[in-house]
Amino acid sequence: MRVRKNDALRGENLQYLFTILFILGFMAFFVFIVLMVLFIRKHNRISIRHVMLTAACFAIASIGMYGMLALPSNPTQSPLTQTNASGFHMTMEEFKNKFNGAVGKYRLNGLNITRLNMKDSPQQGTGAFEYVFNDTLRLAGTLNSGQKVQEVRLYETGDVSEATGGIFLTAIATLILTTNNEYTYNDAQAVIQDISILDRDVSQSNFDGATVRNGYEYRFSIQEDISTFAITTDE
Repeated sequence: MRVRKNDALRGENLQYLFTILFILGFMAFFVFIVLMVLFIRKHNRISIRHVMLTAACFAIASIGMYGMLALPSNPTQSPLTQTNASGFHMTMEEFKNKFNGAVGKYRLNGLNITRLNMKDSPQQGTGAFEYVFNDTLRLAGTLNSGQKVQEVRLYETGDVSEATGGIFLTAIATLILTTNNEYTYNDAQAVIQDISILDRDVSQSNFDGATVRNGYEYRFSIQEDISTFAITTDE
């Protein structure tokens, strides 16, 4: 993903460079041509240096135009933008490995997934999985017809009058990191802040907050004694 993203940015930079070369070269070429015409009308002698500078400006403008035409007008988009609309594009095993990778990278003890358990899905051709962290926290997800992760949710049961925190908040951040390879823990915290999970109102019995980033919808809700954090594709 990083390689393709860097290629896209490099293509944009080259497009800007060739455009600037063409504009500057053409403007300078035009000025020198006008000066040559004025010299001829006044019967003044045109120096070799003037001719060489005019030719150089024409060459620069030509290089810029050639580069503009040679490069594609729309650089390759980041795969994150292209593919999110149809799912996470990772298998259940890949999801587990990415989740555990984030846990290990940021030393988030107590959140390692050992084995995702397959569950029956109400929709034919799809699948579902689940993992229980402890008595109050569990993870559930669904698979599309291609056996790729389509949606993931975290459920916590308990006293919703207390502010959200502890292992549940850490699991939310880990789940955000799992869906975005380029995100850091600070980015995950920014998403949490956007949803207003840390605000006082979240401790009320009914709450529903959401934000959309990079084609994913992150939603946190509280109903009765169950807190739910869900990540779905923004279709």
